[in-house]
Amino acid sequence: MAGSSNRFTGHDYYKIDDLLSEEHLLARSSVREWVSQEVCPIIEDFADRHACPTHLFKELGEIGAYGPSLPTEYGGGGMDEISYGIIMQELERGDSGIRSMASVQGSLVMYPIFRFGSEAQKKKYLPKLATGEWIGCFGLTEPDHGSDPSGMLSHFRDDGDSVILNGSKMWITNSPVADVAVVWAKNEAGKVQGLILEKGMPGFSAPEIHGKWSLRASITGELVFEDVRVPKENILPEVSGLKGPLSCLSKARYGIAWGALGAAMDCYDSALRYSLEREQFGRPIAGFQLTQKKLAEMITELTKAQLLAWRLGTLANIGKASPAQISMAKRNNVLIALQIARESRQIHGGMGITNEYPIMRHMMNLETVLTYEGTHDIHLLITGMDVTGQNAFK
Repeated sequence: MAGSSNRFTGHDYYKIDDLLSEEHLLARSSVREWVSQEVCPIIEDFADRHACPTHLFKELGEIGAYGPSLPTEYGGGGMDEISYGIIMQELERGDSGIRSMASVQGSLVMYPIFRFGSEAQKKKYLPKLATGEWIGCFGLTEPDHGSDPSGMLSHFRDDGDSVILNGSKMWITNSPVADVAVVWAKNEAGKVQGLILEKGMPGFSAPEIHGKWSLRASITGELVFEDVRVPKENILPEVSGLKGPLSCLSKARYGIAWGALGAAMDCYDSALRYSLEREQFGRPIAGFQLTQKKLAEMITELTKAQLLAWRLGTLANIGKASPAQISMAKRNNVLIALQIARESRQIHGGMGITNEYPIMRHMMNLETVLTYEGTHDIHLLITGMDVTGQNAFK
C-alpha cells in the first residue's frame, strides 16, 4: 500500500553517509522524495494490473535519472558514478521495474551512443533520450543465446549506403514503447557491431511479452528484424566485437549493484517497523529472539552490501572498477536483497503476501534482477575466472 513505502526511513548502520558528498546526499534526497510522491502511491496498482506507468518516462528525464554521469553537453547530469548509483538505489526502492526503465535508457542506450557513436549520432539521439522525449532499448539477448551472446544469429549484409538486418532479440526492457533501439548483430565477416534502429523502420517490430510474474510494472518485449534497411550512418563507428555490448553491461551491472540496495532497504525498513507494531503473546514480535535474529542478519548483510557498493563507486570514479569487481557486487547485492525480501516476508506473516506491503512485489522483481544482466551463476564464474585465471566457460 502507498502508505507503507511512504513511511520509509533510510538505514545507515555504519555511518556511510559521512563518506558521501553534498552532491550525493542532494541527489538521494531529491530522487527519494520523487519516488515517495510519484511511484509509491501507484506502483502496487500498476504491478497488479501488469501495466507499465509510461507517464513516468518523461518524469524520470525531468529528475535527471537518464545518464546522470554522462556529460551535460549531451543532456547527461555531469555527476560522478556514486551519484549515478545512489539514484538507481532510490529508484529501485520504489520498484525494480522503474529502475530498469532508467538504467536501460542511460546505461544501455545513451552510454553506447556516447562512448561509441559519431558526433552526429550523439547530437541527434542523446538530448532527446536524456529528457525522456525518446525512449530507448538495448538488443543483445536472443531466444537461444542469453549467457553466451557470441552465438548470436542476428546479422546484417551490405547493401549500398545501407545494411539489411535480419534476426530477433528477446527479453528486451522498454522495447514495445521504444523509439530507439541499440541493436548488436554480426556483419558479413562475423564481427559484432552496434546499430541504431528507429521505430517505424519497415520490417522492424517489437511485440510485447505477456504473462510475467516479475517486473510486472516494466514493459518487456522482443525485437524482430525482417529485412530491415538500416542506413550505414546508424552504425556505431567506434567499436566492433563483443567488447562493445559487454562494456555497456558493466555500466548497467554497476547500477544494479546499487539499485538492489534500494529494494533491500525498503523490505528491511518495512519488516523493522512491522515487528515493532505487530503484537503477539502480549508484546511486539520485535522482542522475540528469532525476530531479532532475522533483523540483525538483515542489517548486517545490508551494511556489507552498502560498503561494497560505495567502494565500487570510488573505484568507478577513478576508472579502476574492473568488470570482475562489478560482477561481484552485482551478484552479491542482488542475492542479499532477495534474501532480505524473503526474511522480511516471514516477519510480516500472512500480511507479507498482500499488496498492502511491498515485500512480495520486491521479491518477485528481484528474481528477475538475479538473472538479467548476467545470471547469478555466470557472475560467480566471472569471479572464479578472475581469481584463478582459468576459463570455466569453455
